[in-house]
Amino acid sequence: MTREFHWKVRVYYEDTDCGGVVYHAGYLRFMERARTEWLRALGFHQDQMRGEHNLVFIVTAMDIQFTRPGRLDDELTVSVLLEEVRGASMVLEQQVVRDSDQTVLCSARVRAACVDPGDFRPRRLPKAIVSEMNA
Repeated sequence: MTREFHWKVRVYYEDTDCGGVVYHAGYLRFMERARTEWLRALGFHQDQMRGEHNLVFIVTAMDIQFTRPGRLDDELTVSVLLEEVRGASMVLEQQVVRDSDQTVLCSARVRAACVDPGDFRPRRLPKAIVSEMNA
């Protein structure tokens, strides 16, 4: 359907627990940032979408698996792959992989909805955005 997007990140002390292992919520931040950078790479900045199209994306569901621990100073690659687009939502597959050994640390299936930022009611994804996502 679409190309896979990759975004690099390094694990900093602030991302870890007292044992130097990535705290589980850190993976959520990494994946959120990768989704934002994916949209930016497609030419859609979130503040621009809010201003010009009066829409924002919100995560409505996430199925996540933590398989191996990430550690302080690891270099990671976070991927975004568009699985499905519907009228007002999309499903994305994401993985967090340690670069040094290509170990998958975390994977998730994410459903994001397109909504009006004022009342959070569903908004249809603009055709230009859908077209670029599917390119």
